[in-house]
Amino acid sequence: MKKMVLACALALCASTAMSAEIVPIAAGIDLIPGEFVPNRQPDGNSLIFRTPTGLVVMDTGRHAEHAQRILAYAQQAKLPIKAVINSHWHLDHIGGNPRIRADYPGVQVFASAAINDAMHGFLANYRKQLEEAIAQAKDASKTQPWRDEIAIIDAGHALYPDVIIDKTQTRRIADRDFVLHLESHAVTAGDVWVFEPKTRALAAGDLVTLPVPFLDTACPAHWKIALDDLAHADFKTLVPGHGAPMSRAQFEAYRKAYDNLYTCAASSKEKGICIDGWIADAKPLLGNTDPRFVKSLVDYYLDNSLRAPKAKLDKLCGAAPSPAS
Repeated sequence: MKKMVLACALALCASTAMSAEIVPIAAGIDLIPGEFVPNRQPDGNSLIFRTPTGLVVMDTGRHAEHAQRILAYAQQAKLPIKAVINSHWHLDHIGGNPRIRADYPGVQVFASAAINDAMHGFLANYRKQLEEAIAQAKDASKTQPWRDEIAIIDAGHALYPDVIIDKTQTRRIADRDFVLHLESHAVTAGDVWVFEPKTRALAAGDLVTLPVPFLDTACPAHWKIALDDLAHADFKTLVPGHGAPMSRAQFEAYRKAYDNLYTCAASSKEKGICIDGWIADAKPLLGNTDPRFVKSLVDYYLDNSLRAPKAKLDKLCGAAPSPAS
């Protein structure tokens, strides 16, 4: 979902789009990349696992066009969508659930139960903001994206899991084995990342995002712990929630950049030092991303997340443990 600023003040709504082409990840695994386009909320990455009996989809994007690409993939593969795994409840990762359910009524959705509180808290507040923005808009023709956001939220239980992941576990889904890991109070109150042992592919959800960590609903301390958990997995390729697939070396560069940013934010160093540090550490991963865009995001997250008031962090972190010093 990322930062829900209706005016798209952050560059999340103005960055460049990833390629819309399907990206092969491993045998039987393909990536449908998410997109960032100007003045539009993003779609997260979707990973599709093929099995002899059907497809398992990791995250379903936000917009109708992204969901349609998933459905078109299934049609071309001539395989039904048997299951959806949602990494977390942000709209850019669950927004396609209702459309997939409509075409495949027997689909099973796996996710944590964190959407329950989000629907009555964060998403309820967001819906109210959207309604207020629509009411105050001078040009009604420009309000459709906000109405689309409301429509996703109003899908209600079509967004919810059928199977709640309440602990780390191995499951056989559509004749393929997956290790579903649950992280508590990292990006959200409950985040699921997936390891597929046969190909050593790992779908990290928003525990890994580029060009910066998207910290809007996150506990920064436990995000650090979650990255350490990812590092213990024997993966060959890691697919982030936003951004291009990573090798282990690239992930370790990301983890180091996050650790350094977290440490800098916890210190008394000037904000500019922390911003420049992230850009220097993450430079090999940023490609052609505009440095001004990256700076604006890190600047925002330092003020509103990493150096947020203790009361806000305590609420987001719940009972999450503190990372080792």
